Amino acid sequence: MKKIHVGFLLSYDYEKLKLSIPAVYQNSDKIFLAKDINNRTWSGQKFLINESFFNWLKEFDTDTKIEIYEDDFYVSELTALENDTRERHLLSLKMGIGNWLIQVDSDEYFIDFKKFISDIRKYDAYLDNPEKNKIQIACYWIIIYKYTTEGILYVDKPMKAIFATNYPNYTCARRTDERVIYTNNIVMHESLSRDEKELAFKVNNWGHKDEINNEFLEKWKMIDENNYMNYSNFYYIEPSRWKKLAYFPSQDLNKIKQLINNSNLKNLKTKIVFKNLGQWFKFILK
Repeated sequence: MKKIHVGFLLSYDYEKLKLSIPAVYQNSDKIFLAKDINNRTWSGQKFLINESFFNWLKEFDTDTKIEIYEDDFYVSELTALENDTRERHLLSLKMGIGNWLIQVDSDEYFIDFKKFISDIRKYDAYLDNPEKNKIQIACYWIIIYKYTTEGILYVDKPMKAIFATNYPNYTCARRTDERVIYTNNIVMHESLSRDEKELAFKVNNWGHKDEINNEFLEKWKMIDENNYMNYSNFYYIEPSRWKKLAYFPSQDLNKIKQLINNSNLKNLKTKIVFKNLGQWFKFILK
């Protein structure tokens, strides 16, 4: 027990796992890929996975630490978001309570997973009796909004996101209602940065499909590196949540990591101190 177990969802965007898995592989004890046994999305649509992906996976997994977990993850009576939450719960049970249960989406790329593991290891005592000491661990997303001809448009402020827990009583996707411990770790999140066809498929099949505002997709099509500064409010549910975009003049993830490390995007220490203090008071008084 007390292992670093990382879970991914193996679905229609499986090609992106070729970037997200390598980012965590070396510092994980085991990696689980959850795949619907009938190749269905949370909305019940069918998807196909090319055999070449499984060939890549076998070749890449030199330490034989990757396990594919197949189950029936689609329940027609549930909403897409409810199916999302259910699959993540079943995946975490498979990963084993008593270990760090880290869930990373296929379009999320850790900048420094080794540091993240070092940070959460400070809280290993919470794994001794997780049901009585429930916590969840947050990092910060840098959200990629769209690829342009030469670079990447991204949301200009890092956004908090939950990545780990010691007890998977999820209430919405991979979030619980328990105390959050914030860490100063950055994760690149591709989110909407797909071509138009892929994005249209995603918005009709992911957990948030019933919440998306009607204007979102048309604005996304229109925005580029030459006009983004003339617009605001880009979020797909509540537009004002993503007020402004910024621009990286590169699409190379390694170069982008360097740009992040040399920018103000990682200056979160003071903010994190106050957030963790607030969470401590909130839950100590419960």
